[in-house]
Amino acid sequence: MDRQEQMFPRLSDAQLARLGGNGRRRDVRAGEILFEAGDQNTDFFVVLSGGIEIMRVVAGREEPIITLGPGQFTGEINMLSARRAWARGRVAADGSIVALDRDGLHRVVQRDAELSEILLRAFILRRVALISQADNDLVLLGSRHSLGTLRLKEFLTRNGEPFTYHDVETEPGMQALLDHLQVGINEVPVLVCQEGRVLRNPSIEHLSAALGLTPELDTNTVRDVVIVGAGPSGLGAAVYAASEGLDVLVLESIAPGGQAGTSSRIENYLGFPTGISGYALAGRALTQAEKFGAEVAIARTAVRFDCNVRPYRVHLSDGTAVQARAIVIATGARYRKLDLPDLARFEGAGIFYSCTHMEAQSCKEEEAAVVGGGNSAGQAAVFLSGIASRVHIIVRGPSLAESMSRYLIQRIESSNNVELRSRTRISSLDGGNRLERIAWRHVETGQTETRPIRNLFVMTGADPNTAFLQGCLVLDAANFVKTGNDLNAEELAWAQWPLSRPPYLLETSIPGVFAVGDVRSSSVKRVASAVGEGSICVQLIHKALQEL
Repeated sequence: MDRQEQMFPRLSDAQLARLGGNGRRRDVRAGEILFEAGDQNTDFFVVLSGGIEIMRVVAGREEPIITLGPGQFTGEINMLSARRAWARGRVAADGSIVALDRDGLHRVVQRDAELSEILLRAFILRRVALISQADNDLVLLGSRHSLGTLRLKEFLTRNGEPFTYHDVETEPGMQALLDHLQVGINEVPVLVCQEGRVLRNPSIEHLSAALGLTPELDTNTVRDVVIVGAGPSGLGAAVYAASEGLDVLVLESIAPGGQAGTSSRIENYLGFPTGISGYALAGRALTQAEKFGAEVAIARTAVRFDCNVRPYRVHLSDGTAVQARAIVIATGARYRKLDLPDLARFEGAGIFYSCTHMEAQSCKEEEAAVVGGGNSAGQAAVFLSGIASRVHIIVRGPSLAESMSRYLIQRIESSNNVELRSRTRISSLDGGNRLERIAWRHVETGQTETRPIRNLFVMTGADPNTAFLQGCLVLDAANFVKTGNDLNAEELAWAQWPLSRPPYLLETSIPGVFAVGDVRSSSVKRVASAVGEGSICVQLIHKALQEL
């Protein structure tokens, strides 16, 4: 079966019969609109007879994509979430269809293995085709020197939203377009949406809501479990909890994947011998979680945890709060920032905290530098070695052996354009609108060197994202969450631990509240370990829910 057949398969009579048992059959007339671009919570339609035209509406005119015939179906990955439809669906000829709402579709993909494979493969391939289009209905106008532009590009890319980018400083005709839209240069970046709506330098929360990535949350519903963070550990917990029938809500500030989602290639994750990008791994995990019925809310940031009431309450940045019988803290960690006076000025304009194809575009045939000695830094250096003319790895320690996997060290050692600069620190940054030069100093000899490096990737250490937990849970000296046997009697007494049993393996100082992945004290900072902790945690949640 070729790719086109996988994108638009034709179901058998037996498969259609099984689908029909989960939906409602109705007759349709030619010209009837089934859904419009921008609609949310659209039904899933299967053609029994007649046909459905799928088309994009561009500048008021229709561009046909495909006409679906008997046995074919509508939708892409948005069918599993709150994302908006990207096209118009109109009945092409009199006939009949089966319509399934989202609950009906979830029943199918959860209970029918054969149909689940066919539908999900088609949904994913259709979304990939959307992203790869040269022209999309969502247009980002920005500047390569703008931190705001990078912020929006990262958000759209990591959340799998198709968009077209134009640089207002380098592409001809952009000023005329800004004038037509009545947008000042100080309002860049600008997003032009499908229906012609213009968003001027929107916040992540505003943009996410406009794209349908942020569902309306019922604050009165008490969930079985709320998972804070959608990195590998949070998504692992979501997949296993939802697949076992728990009512799951996942809160994520930016995009699925966490730090792992920004990795260009992960080669030591079980089952992927040729490697997989963090973005692809996160996308697959998200689809799995949504397939089993987990609700994932993007751009929902936890700002406070109310741990003194039952059910537990997590307060969000928009002023609302969600309730749950159990909580999983999976907020991960963030790279530490360099202690340099000009750092903020160059963030997004030469200084980056992730290394994907998007950030690496500006490194072509130039020198680049990576600060850090962990696996993320090693993966970045190996990736950049195929793009940049030379890559400098800057570490404070004497070597990479203590903090980096051997396979990455071997790759670095065999690269003729990667240089390790040990016992070295960045001493200064310099440039105009963007980073142009960096200087480093050898910590033992004091010798300094300045290089014309315009792209610096910072992947040093990690600070846990636990500010919203202060005063509630027991943290270690570095503010990571302590769990299980790491909690001593004095700490449990301070937390007023109420049970006769000690905390479970991944349980915090409050019963029914768990911590997994990089945010947890004593955790192994590896993707596979984080996913494992997320899955193990679900078995402990079942035990805790029986007690609470």
